[in-house]
Amino acid sequence: MIAEDQALLREGLARLFESGGHEVVASVDDGDRLRAAVSEHRPDLAVVDVRMPPGFSDEGIRAARWIRDAHPEVGVLMLSQHVESAGAVGLVSQGGFGYLLKDRVLAVSDFLDAAERIARGGSALDPKVVASLIGGYPQDELAALTEREREVLSLMAEGLTNNAIAERLFLTERTVEGHVRSVLMKLDLPAGDGAHRRVLAVVAYLRSMS
Repeated sequence: MIAEDQALLREGLARLFESGGHEVVASVDDGDRLRAAVSEHRPDLAVVDVRMPPGFSDEGIRAARWIRDAHPEVGVLMLSQHVESAGAVGLVSQGGFGYLLKDRVLAVSDFLDAAERIARGGSALDPKVVASLIGGYPQDELAALTEREREVLSLMAEGLTNNAIAERLFLTERTVEGHVRSVLMKLDLPAGDGAHRRVLAVVAYLRSMS
């Protein structure tokens, strides 16, 4: 489903998804209608504009938080005209979330790939958003990681759990847990909530790819 207050963009997104073989179950123009439509239709993915009526500030971010709390199975793809990272870090720490600038829609194949990945529980972050979230990381931050640790980190960036990473790499989950601990230690991430440290590691990786 799509939540976008600009009618032309809303219609364009709907046609883009439909041409890619996806069903658009609802198209709305504000946060209240978005919440009602998500509760009614339980879509695989909600594409949400960051700024929507009535205030055109952070209505989309607040609606996205509500979706992740009330319907965590629904993937959320935030769209924004400009980089507006405030309030996004907590959402990035969960799977099934993406944040792209609207000009990314023009690269139709890449955009649909990102949307499908988010709907499956993965992630997609625009490099400019990533840079805003983690601007303090030096460019060689990942230099200390081994090839295997980089591989594990790249799969973390796709939103995979430790168990899913283990299956992908034909490793035990305990081995993957060890690699994840090593990555967090080598990146010298602050102690605290495990999910938050994990997303900081992912963001550092994504920044290095930008």
